[in-house]
Amino acid sequence: MGAKDDLLAAAMAYVTEHGVSDLSLRTLATAIGTSHRMLIYHFGSREGLLVEIVKAVEQQQRDRLAALLAEPGRSPQEQAERFWEQLVDPATWPQERLFFELYGQALQGRPHAVPLLEGVVTEWLEPLTELTVRSGVPREKARAHARLRLAVARGLLLDLLATGDVEGVRAAGEAHLAAYE
Repeated sequence: MGAKDDLLAAAMAYVTEHGVSDLSLRTLATAIGTSHRMLIYHFGSREGLLVEIVKAVEQQQRDRLAALLAEPGRSPQEQAERFWEQLVDPATWPQERLFFELYGQALQGRPHAVPLLEGVVTEWLEPLTELTVRSGVPREKARAHARLRLAVARGLLLDLLATGDVEGVRAAGEAHLAAYE
């Protein structure tokens, strides 16, 4: 890993533990042992860094899904359930809040956040299509189901963050996953 990757990893860890409310680059830089100038050099701005954090978290989630899909002996249903449980884990909530905050800014056309839109849906379609095909959906229909699965997961995560109703969201997620049994 290079210096930028090391800074990104440290910033991700900090933001996951502390959130981003009122977070300045100077505070973050001090906390992770660098200068705010180095963060600006590598990420352009506080907002640019936050977008990179969200992209990295999304990639980590896709990597976790790929690892689950590669596990032998697990049914597609078990793989989907394990992935869903990772997403609703309270430890991921700060990252999910940041995702939705920046997603909203990107949809409003705010220049610092617009890069988040590149691949925010399309990069999920292939792994979710694969999971859906393994669940028995014909390949010609699986991509539409993959998009639906992504939309349902994001909608339920919004519900979870808004209401804190873990059990209600888990039940809804289970009901959705049951459609693929």
